[in-house]
Amino acid sequence: MPSLLKFLTFVGVLVGIAFGTMFALAEFIEPEQSEVTYKIPNRDMNQ
Repeated sequence: MPSLLKFLTFVGVLVGIAFGTMFALAEFIEPEQSEVTYKIPNRDMNQ
């Protein structure tokens, strides 16, 4: 049983680090906004 508790604690710490990293990236990193234009060939428009 103690080995199971150690394993679950280890997995919980790893999950906490992963969620903390995702939260930090979502909160503190601002994405660069730019306008995107795609040219669609006429042959794809006439169906």
